[in-house]
Amino acid sequence: MTKLNIGIILGSTREGRLSPQVGQWVKEIADQRGDANYTVIDIADYKLPLLGEPEGDASGAAAWSEVIAKQDGFVFIVQEYNHSITGALKNALDYLRDEWNNKAAGIVSYGSVGGARAAEHLRGILGELLVADVRVHPALSLFTDFENMAEFKPADVQADSVGQMLDQLIDWSAALKTIPTRKEKETADVQ
Repeated sequence: MTKLNIGIILGSTREGRLSPQVGQWVKEIADQRGDANYTVIDIADYKLPLLGEPEGDASGAAAWSEVIAKQDGFVFIVQEYNHSITGALKNALDYLRDEWNNKAAGIVSYGSVGGARAAEHLRGILGELLVADVRVHPALSLFTDFENMAEFKPADVQADSVGQMLDQLIDWSAALKTIPTRKEKETADVQ
């Protein structure tokens, strides 16, 4: 069986963001497992216009669609902004539909209360996009897992939580991969 492709999506685009540190940490833990191909996907690289606005350079949207479609599952690195997810992440999620369907996701969040409220908002959005989110949810505190709220220094127990989340994510991603996509169903119906 070929290895699953798991995208680690950085959920912030702002200057000085902490998500690249957290995403790299998750990738290092994940790569040690050897059970999937893990790739950090930075939504900032795609320069997506706001959904519904004139698209300008559509290449970013096409590249975003392509990279998400290639993934079998996701780990969302989610930071809490005003008790929810960032506008950039919401826009990136809304930009696509079919590419998300019938895949699994894990969530690693951070904020003053571990990003718990952002994670809960994200779960509702993922449900609408037919993404099954796993139960284990590493929640990182800005006060205890970041030095001066800037340098990521997670407690050892957090790595264990990431491992448990990835255990569930791999199992669910493999199971959901057996469900045909809407395009595959349409093609089968025509034949």
